Amino acid sequence: MAKKKESYICSSCGYVSSKWMGQCPQCGSWNTLEEVEALPQEAAPARAKTQVVRPKELRPLKDITADRSRRYVTGIGEFDRVLGGGLVRDSLLILAAKPGAGKSTLLLQTAQCIAEQGHTVLYISGEESESQIRRRAERILSGIHPKIWVYATTSMNQILGAVQETDPSVMIIDSIQTMALDENASRPGSPTQVMECTQTLMKLAKDPDHPRAILMAGQLTKDDELAGVRSLEHMVDTVLYMEADNGEELRMLSATKNRFGSTGEMGFFTMEEDGLKAIDNPSEYFMTRRAVGQEVTGSALTVVKEGTRPVIAEVEALVSQSFTPYPSRISECMKRDQLSTLISILEQRGGQPLYDKNVVIKTTGGLKLNQQSANLAVILAIVSSSLRKSIPVDHVFIGDVGLTGELKKVPQMESRIRELQRMGFKRVYIPAGALRREVQDKYQDIEIKALRTLSQVLRDVFGDIKPVF
Repeated sequence: MAKKKESYICSSCGYVSSKWMGQCPQCGSWNTLEEVEALPQEAAPARAKTQVVRPKELRPLKDITADRSRRYVTGIGEFDRVLGGGLVRDSLLILAAKPGAGKSTLLLQTAQCIAEQGHTVLYISGEESESQIRRRAERILSGIHPKIWVYATTSMNQILGAVQETDPSVMIIDSIQTMALDENASRPGSPTQVMECTQTLMKLAKDPDHPRAILMAGQLTKDDELAGVRSLEHMVDTVLYMEADNGEELRMLSATKNRFGSTGEMGFFTMEEDGLKAIDNPSEYFMTRRAVGQEVTGSALTVVKEGTRPVIAEVEALVSQSFTPYPSRISECMKRDQLSTLISILEQRGGQPLYDKNVVIKTTGGLKLNQQSANLAVILAIVSSSLRKSIPVDHVFIGDVGLTGELKKVPQMESRIRELQRMGFKRVYIPAGALRREVQDKYQDIEIKALRTLSQVLRDVFGDIKPVF
């Protein structure tokens, strides 16, 4: 019998080394090289000649029928939106999130919705016992459906046996990093086990005689990346990430890869005592509805695009006198450097001295402002707080502001204005030239003010302004 020798595999990136090292030379991670057994090179069997196998059937692409109806619509609107219309029957999906973000809750709610449609669901857990899953189901589900089967194990071999017994249409694996095949000696979560278990599940999902939709939960590293080798993301059909700020109820679901839909869609949820609740109308959630006469200072509205959907967002600002040499610049919704840039533009091009003022901004609902279209609203909110003058509740600001003080165009302006008209707003400020005249004439219920510079907007909203402090 050939003598075995040792080799080491990095659990972070899959790098293979013949000796142990404290730091992986490929990814730079520390203490991630794990010992595995391998046959020495001289004992490896001779490579056999590659056998050519005749394919069963070859067809031109134009003769292949694309079945667009082979989806499970879960009924969770925000989840279906991100997926592109529902779960594809022969697909493999992975959902990654930080601990406590709610990925297991979302998967259990999805199992309930699929079972209510008459499909069998097999829920596999390698992290919780069956009694723990039952207690969580009693808390978040109105009634546990009898077509949901649950099995707590980390053995992929036992999972294959459970599939033969239950014959599920949908499988849920929580999580893939806890699963292991008995044939492999490496520990669960190692690159070899993760790839081999994923390959086994892929064969189950894409079985032409019995296709299944398989959803896997994925663990994140301390760098908020999917644990395991990068090849895992290439193997699956869809990669979903759920974002959650510590202590916040808001959950944002997005797809970084989707073979069956767009990767630009965003789903919004709130975490409540009885599980995740979809936010079907984000524009209502991310702003405060005020009646005429109830205006407050330091508040301005804008429209951002989350995927293909326009969302009205409220920007709040607070400007106060600073008694230190270095005023504070605090932002919960955008990068501090971006906020400092906008304050510099406002000082130089808008004539508002803020060198001795503390400036704090945030958004209602905790929405992140990652788009330039919100910059004009951020500046208007700061000016409103600085002057202690409120902005009318039915005014909205869309546009970027350049270093020259000129308003810059942003994409998809027409869809943003349609959302404002749907929500009943009366006036919107946009950069000049952002909409053609014939397009502006279509909107009779909302006044479109197309201006060229920041100073023009400030004069139109506040009149001849002078700083209060």
